[in-house]
Amino acid sequence: MHHYVSVTFRNQAPLRMDLNPDQPMDRDDARKWLDEQFLAMDCEPLRPTGKLLMTDRVVVVAQAAGPAKFADAQWAQNFARSASAVLGKPAIHVDADSLTINY
Repeated sequence: MHHYVSVTFRNQAPLRMDLNPDQPMDRDDARKWLDEQFLAMDCEPLRPTGKLLMTDRVVVVAQAAGPAKFADAQWAQNFARSASAVLGKPAIHVDADSLTINY
């Protein structure tokens, strides 16, 4: 099965990061990486309660990063590996504008 993460932004072609399933990221490392990005980009929780699910974290980080951050191939690959590890799915589509994830 092919593993990948794609991210879309309004008025742009989807960005697709292919993953090597033989080199997965550890789930704890993935959470840590996403937490670091969330804090570094001054992201805010989606829910008024402040509760932050991993799916929320993935879409908020993608939205905050924007196309410019995804232009950095290494950063984009780290995002994809982290998203795949924390969500546990082989194919993930993140719509950064609508803050949704589809599998």
